[in-house]
Amino acid sequence: MALSLIHKALTALILGAYLVAYSAPAMAQTNLPTLGDGGDLTTSAERRLGDRIIRELYRDPDYIDDPVIGDYVQGIWQPLLAASRARGELSPELDERFAWEILLGRDRTVNAFALPGGYLGLHLGLIGVVATRDELASVLAHELSHVTQRHISRLISQQGKQTPLLLGAMVLAALAASKNPGATQALMVGGQALAMQNQLNFSRDMEREADRIGYGLMAPAGFSSLGFVTMFDKLQQANRLNDNGSWPYLRSHPSTTERMADMQSRVPPGTAASLAAKPPTLEHAMIAARARVLSNPGVDTLRQWIAEPQGTGFSTLPAPRRVAVLYAAALANSQLRDPAAARVMAKKVDDLARQDPRAERLLRLLNAEIELAAGDATQALAALPPSVSTPDSGGAAAQSAQTDGRYGQRAELILRTQALLRAGRAVEVTAALQTWVTTHPKDATAWQLLAAVWQAQGQSLRGIRAEAEAQAARYDYAAAVDRFKAGQDMARRGGASVDHIEASIIDTRLRTMQSLLKEQAAER
Repeated sequence: MALSLIHKALTALILGAYLVAYSAPAMAQTNLPTLGDGGDLTTSAERRLGDRIIRELYRDPDYIDDPVIGDYVQGIWQPLLAASRARGELSPELDERFAWEILLGRDRTVNAFALPGGYLGLHLGLIGVVATRDELASVLAHELSHVTQRHISRLISQQGKQTPLLLGAMVLAALAASKNPGATQALMVGGQALAMQNQLNFSRDMEREADRIGYGLMAPAGFSSLGFVTMFDKLQQANRLNDNGSWPYLRSHPSTTERMADMQSRVPPGTAASLAAKPPTLEHAMIAARARVLSNPGVDTLRQWIAEPQGTGFSTLPAPRRVAVLYAAALANSQLRDPAAARVMAKKVDDLARQDPRAERLLRLLNAEIELAAGDATQALAALPPSVSTPDSGGAAAQSAQTDGRYGQRAELILRTQALLRAGRAVEVTAALQTWVTTHPKDATAWQLLAAVWQAQGQSLRGIRAEAEAQAARYDYAAAVDRFKAGQDMARRGGASVDHIEASIIDTRLRTMQSLLKEQAAER
């Protein structure tokens, strides 16, 4: 929603590619993405560009794979995808070719962003400030619309019409903007300023289009369209806090006031008051609290979360707010290795969250995390359901979780696997993990856990293959090749006792990874 450093870095990357295309010899141009008719990126080229960018984000220390928040986000994301398909916004070609993955960033800023190839980024800071599920849905609907409308491809096409000199100035401006707004203003003179203005005007049009199409996805996906209006109010507050003083023509988004007025005009008369009367759910309050704690894991901040329930006026807060404060204190105590205090706070959450199935599920997951951090695998397992249902099973556990989509019940699976590994009972979760990675081959965390499960059972060859698949899921093809080669060497040394089916899979996957690695090297 807001223009973040990742947007500026992406702009520099894309514009830099075009600058090379204009100025480098013909041979160098073979490393660039293949362009389609009319100067637009093909869907395949856009996906490859997204893969290159996402590979770096996976290595960023701020990247976080939190299964609990991930389940919640996917429960919103999947209905929006389904609505986009049903309305014809998401074409079958894009649906098949693009990744449709959301990465969580341990960043306190209120921001989300779309990347080429169907990748989205979501800062924990944004999750921590949205008050309702509908507000978070409005953000995801907006970013989804950027992707379905091919805005990045269209932006590249627009920029490709500029001269090499202006492209160079725009690259320098994009880089300077991330460090010093004053330096950017010094660069924006004469025709260069006009070129930048034209590019940003095009971006404003795309923002308006993403607002309009995203708004249309909300009701069909089961969310209140009024979430768009209240979300803009939060963005307006965030903009006042984060404003860097850039000149008006350096702002790529229409003003928040303008966008809020546009969304308000789309709300049917007589319905605006209903959102104000709709309280936040306990589930959302707990997820937002979790995001706030995980976005800033410093010791001093954790102690502030712990102290908040003892503050004056706590007992007068609304129930969702009290649940959020207590949940944050329990999680913070667990991270500070004080399981006794964490259990006390979790018990207080339980007193408020009873009879709410979604909130009770989050509390069970929190209790399992507390016990795992304390080293008590038995109690961690006791906090979780006895088995893990897949989203397609239709079981009671899957229904109570209310996390539609491909990541439903993932948090239970991850925590249960960790507890069983610690208890020396890894064999009990092998089948569930194997089923999961078969249907979710890009889940690097699950592959890594499966590797540990196989190693615990003395199945070293399978363990090495799972390690390789975990690296491949993060697009680190060099590391994947290294692990597959290690598995290949082990199979050759193992003689008759080797699982020949597994060895054959490793040989096939190694050739695939080597081919992808060559393509990756050619792109560089």
